[in-house]
Amino acid sequence: MPDFDDFDPDDNFAQSFHSSEDLDDDAALEAVAWQFLLLINPGDEDAALLQFNQAREGLASGDAPTEVLRDAIDWKSGFWIAERDVGGLVEVLDELAARFGLRIDWDTEDPSDAEFLANTDAPALLQRAFDQLREYHYTLWTYETGADAYAGWIAHMRDDEAVPVVANALGFHARPGV
Repeated sequence: MPDFDDFDPDDNFAQSFHSSEDLDDDAALEAVAWQFLLLINPGDEDAALLQFNQAREGLASGDAPTEVLRDAIDWKSGFWIAERDVGGLVEVLDELAARFGLRIDWDTEDPSDAEFLANTDAPALLQRAFDQLREYHYTLWTYETGADAYAGWIAHMRDDEAVPVVANALGFHARPGV
C-alpha cells in the first residue's frame, strides 16, 4: 500500500517508474513524432501512419527530426517552399486545404495568373489562407526555416494549444499564420 505521507503534488509520477527503468530516447522521439503527425493529419490516421513509416528510419539514425519530418510531410500534409515561389505556395496551400474539402479564395479567377502572382508576396498569401482556414476551424501554422523559404502545415483549431508544444519538442518553432 502506498504511503500517502510521502505524496508530493509536484511529482505526481514519481512512483510510476522504477528508478532502474530508463526511457528509450528513440522511442520517446518516435512517440512525439507520431503525435505531431496525428495533429497535422486531423482525421486521417492512415496518412499519418504512412508519413511516420517514411520518417521512422531517419529518426532512428539520428537525423534532425525537423528535416526528417519535413521530407515525410512535404506536399502531403505540410509544405516547404522558396520565399519567392508564390505560384508554388498557392498551389501547395490549395492542395493542403483540399484535403479537408476546403477551397481558398485568392480573390482572383486564376491564382496561377502571372499578373496576380507578380502583385503579391508570400506573407500576403499566407495571411489570406490563415484567415480563410480559421473560418472553417483550421489553423495554418508556419515555422522558422533558417532559409529563404516558408514552411508549415494545417491543423484543426481545437489543437491550437497542442501543436506548438509538440512541434517545439521536435525542434520546429511554430506559430499560427505568418
